[in-house]
Amino acid sequence: MRVLHVNPVGTIGGAERVLLQCLTSIGRVNGFEPMLLTLEDGSLADQANKLGIRVRCEPAPPGLSRLGDSSARGGGRAMKLAATLGRLLATGPALHDLGKRLHTAITALQPDVIHSHGIKSHLLCAGAAPRSVPIVWHLHDFYSLRTLAAPLLRLARRRVRGGIAISAAVAADAARVLPGLPISLIPNTVDLSRFTPGPGDGALLDRLAGMPTAPDGTCRTGLVAAFARWKGQDVFLDAIARLPADSSARFYIIGGPLYRTAAQFTVEELRERAARLNIADRVAFVPFLDDPSAAYRALDVVVHASTLPEPFGLTIAEAMACGRAVIISSGGGASELFREGATALGHQPGDAAGLANAIERLQRAPELRERLGQAAWRHAGEAFDPARLGVQLAAVYRRAADRSRLD
Repeated sequence: MRVLHVNPVGTIGGAERVLLQCLTSIGRVNGFEPMLLTLEDGSLADQANKLGIRVRCEPAPPGLSRLGDSSARGGGRAMKLAATLGRLLATGPALHDLGKRLHTAITALQPDVIHSHGIKSHLLCAGAAPRSVPIVWHLHDFYSLRTLAAPLLRLARRRVRGGIAISAAVAADAARVLPGLPISLIPNTVDLSRFTPGPGDGALLDRLAGMPTAPDGTCRTGLVAAFARWKGQDVFLDAIARLPADSSARFYIIGGPLYRTAAQFTVEELRERAARLNIADRVAFVPFLDDPSAAYRALDVVVHASTLPEPFGLTIAEAMACGRAVIISSGGGASELFREGATALGHQPGDAAGLANAIERLQRAPELRERLGQAAWRHAGEAFDPARLGVQLAAVYRRAADRSRLD
C-alpha cells in the first residue's frame, strides 16, 4: 500500500518530527511504501531523502503561508475573516494553479491513501486529490480554536475517511468540530535512540548565545520551542524576573520564528522584554537547533510554558526521554503526559508566579531533579515508544481504504 504524506511546510518543527517518525515507522511495516509531498522545499525534504523516502515538492504561492487564523491578528472575527478573504482573493489564481499541480502530482504518484498533516494541506488535498484516493487527516490542533478554518474543515471533511488524534483532548475537540469523522487516538512517539539520557554540553549553549561559559555547578533552565506567541516565552521571562538573582543559575530561550506566520515573537522583542525586566544578563538566546536532543541534554531543567491548551507537547515527551526534569504548563493534551510530582512538575498556563515557584524548587533541589528525570525517562520509554506506531498507522490506512471502497 502506497501512503502519500502531504505537508504544507519544508522546515522541521514539532509536527514535522512527528511526520518523520510516521514515515520511518510505516516504512518498517511489510507491504507499505511511504512517500512525501511538500508544498515548500527545505530541511524536511532533505531529511526524508536521507531516510530513503521518495519526495516531491510542489511549491505553494508565497501568500499561502500568511493565510489562516494565526495570521489574522487583531479585531473581531468579522475583521479577521475579511482580512483572510482579502488575502485569499489576492492569491486565488496562484492557489488554483497549485490545486491543478497537486492533482497532477498525486495522480502521478498513485497513492492508495493520502495522509495529510496541517490544516492547509487538509483543505488542499480535499479539493485536489482524485476522488478514488481515501484521505486521512493527522489532527495536530484544537480546531475549535480556529474560528476561520473550522467551517472550511467541516466542509472538506466529506472527503476524509479517518482522523488521527495525537491526544484524548484533541480527539474530543475534533469530535465536536468534525462530527461523524472516524477518529483514532494515536499519541505521538519519540525516537528513543536519538532522544536519550547522556552528558550535555552546556558550554555549547553559552557559545551559541554569545555568552561567557557559566561556572561549574550552574543550574541551566531552558525553554525549547518555536517563537509562536502562545508558546509562552514571555511568561518564562516574567517568571525569571520573579526569581532572586543567583550566579549559580542561567536561563535559556532556544528556538526562533520557525513558521511564516504573524503570530510569532521576534528575538528582538524577547531581548527587549528581558532588558525591561532587568534580567538580560541572566538569559541566553540560542538559535533554533536542528537537533533539539542536544539542547535538552545541555539543560538541567526543561520548561514548557504554553499559554493555550497544548494539543500534545512534543517537547515534553522529548525532554522526558532525555531524562530531564520538566516543568509543564498543564492544559490540554500536555496534562495527559505526566503525573504531578512523580514524573514532572506542573503549573497553570500563563501563571508566571507558579512557574517561578516550580523553577526555584528544582534549582534548590538537585536530588529532586535527578528523581524526576529518572522517572520521566522510564515513563517515556513506555508511553512514547515508536515501536507501536507503524502497526497503529497501518490499521488506520486499511480502515480508510475499506471505508472508501464501501462508499
